[in-house]
Amino acid sequence: MAAGERSPGGIALIGPASGAPSCPHGPALLFVKTSQGKEEGRRFYACSACRDRKDCNFFQWEDEKVSEARLAAREEYNRNHQPTFTHRQNVERYKNFVLLPLSKRRFCQDCQQLLLPAEWEKHSNHRLLCDISTAQLKSPSQFLYPLENKKTNAQYLFADRSCQFLLNLLIDLGFRRVLSVGTPRLHEMIQSKASQEEDFRVRSLLLDIDFRYSQFYTEDEFCHYNMFNHYFFGGEAARETCRKFLYEDNGERVIMVADPPFGGLVEALASSFKKLMAMWKETGKEGQDNKEMPMFWIFPYFFESRILDFFPSFSMMDYQVDYDNHALYKHGKTGRRQSPVRIFTNLTPSIIVLPVEEGYRFCTLCQRYVSSGNQHCEMCNSCTSKDGRRWKHCVLCKKCVKPSWFHCNNCNCCALPNHSCEKTDSGCFVCGKAGHKRSACPSLSRTRTAFQDDKKKGQKTSKKVKMGICKRSAMKRTIFSGKKMKNKKKKT
Repeated sequence: MAAGERSPGGIALIGPASGAPSCPHGPALLFVKTSQGKEEGRRFYACSACRDRKDCNFFQWEDEKVSEARLAAREEYNRNHQPTFTHRQNVERYKNFVLLPLSKRRFCQDCQQLLLPAEWEKHSNHRLLCDISTAQLKSPSQFLYPLENKKTNAQYLFADRSCQFLLNLLIDLGFRRVLSVGTPRLHEMIQSKASQEEDFRVRSLLLDIDFRYSQFYTEDEFCHYNMFNHYFFGGEAARETCRKFLYEDNGERVIMVADPPFGGLVEALASSFKKLMAMWKETGKEGQDNKEMPMFWIFPYFFESRILDFFPSFSMMDYQVDYDNHALYKHGKTGRRQSPVRIFTNLTPSIIVLPVEEGYRFCTLCQRYVSSGNQHCEMCNSCTSKDGRRWKHCVLCKKCVKPSWFHCNNCNCCALPNHSCEKTDSGCFVCGKAGHKRSACPSLSRTRTAFQDDKKKGQKTSKKVKMGICKRSAMKRTIFSGKKMKNKKKKT
């Protein structure tokens, strides 16, 4: 669903709005709440980064009049939820920390903070990591606790295999600068190699919502950034740092590599990525207006149609990206257990060389590398598999489908054998599009929370109504029985 479209009976993202109120994660996004059969929905602001109200409970109706007292309380709340130290202070603390002997280098695991000797006493009851080496400081993702909320931070960190592949690929393609958006492990691999190898020429700037990384990187290496609302927490200074990084060498040989939370809103992410691309276009180089900034967007394959809605020039590569701290997204698994995460890019597919030793091969007809199980279909004239398994062609559907699917004459489409037959001609209840049911809707991840909230409210209301009815019934019975008693007494 494009930004601004309504979904029958759900939530639609309108997007960033000028003068939007802010929560600790920056300016809120504007949404519209819709009900099936109703034209108009009420607009409201909600946190851009957190889809779960437990993580950030910010909510405000667009037409709501907020009192001065509430505005002051909100500003106070936002201030109290900012990091203890500024980025500049963390840089100074790091300089003092590396001067300490190994025996005095401590890291508080409970507070996720590097400790100076004067702070030891305050953290005496906390879990500590001691003897932090220089090598550990250059790989902070190895000892920082991953923030694994899939809708907000989703720090599923690249496995060494995928990280090394990405870096080698970027070098082979001739890129010298990497705008690392939500990819801390790729950033630290580049930083580490740059400090160890004199002839290593690749540089990286990390944009990430996790402020803990400011303890390890300077203001030229890290910007505190929210990729859901294109918000630089460091203000114009941080924005200028990003702009300068993109402007170097007249904007040439730079690529954006983004690994967003998989539960995040595709519309919001696409909006922010387009703004970063627009920042790159401002380099003013001749002929840049007709070009897109090169990009790798790393995301699950089942979001392919959503990504192509916003970036028609993108195509999906077959390479399976795997993660260290994710139970399912691992390399080497087979069948449905293979990692569904892929690379979407606006680069020419034929130049993306995938490792032959892992079974990838070049399809001369499709002019791109494909996985071993992805066989070329003559009827579709394409290598059609998305999940790594060999797909089969359905003559009735006129397309290839998953191997576990069979054609259902009742539904007039392919589906799992044990599916419940339902007509989908009227379109999905969530997004309104034909061809799939509500359970398989890509938009369901963002609307589920809203439906649950509405359901809870409805349950509370119905309980109150039932209690009210019960109380009134009880009162009526009492009054009626009282009248009967009086009538009996009169008769006697």
